[in-house]
Amino acid sequence: MKVATALPPEAAGVSPANAVSLPFGLVGFPEHRRMELVYLPEQLPFLWMRVYGPSPLHFIVIEPGSIMNDYEPELFDEDAAAIGLTNPEDALVLNIVCVQPNRPLEATVNLVGPVIINRRTSVGKQVVLANHGRFSAYHPLLGGTATSSAIRA
Repeated sequence: MKVATALPPEAAGVSPANAVSLPFGLVGFPEHRRMELVYLPEQLPFLWMRVYGPSPLHFIVIEPGSIMNDYEPELFDEDAAAIGLTNPEDALVLNIVCVQPNRPLEATVNLVGPVIINRRTSVGKQVVLANHGRFSAYHPLLGGTATSSAIRA
């Protein structure tokens, strides 16, 4: 696994198809209401989430199927409605990765508060799952197996 030590290149090559509206911002960053997903082939399965607001934020995210085989996040009805999500297949689930400086092998993934994006509308929201008690906000990145993830709206 390659670990990036620098922020991704600026948005010059980012396709508008990767733009996402965040009408509610992110948890702790309500004023950050727009983001782009940056795909760098050499860093997959990781993606960069570049979030815009008063000051830009950068997060590393991953789809949960890459790390956990039984991750079935359940959304509260209000959260699904807030982003117009009516069909579970329309949901893109991204979990934020936390990497401590000089300790990349101890990276964790927040499975409790994923960013859910409606693929049809490109509207997203960071949520706390209805079934959050089943998961950890500090799941070891190197501690799971790969399969597809599902979501229940």
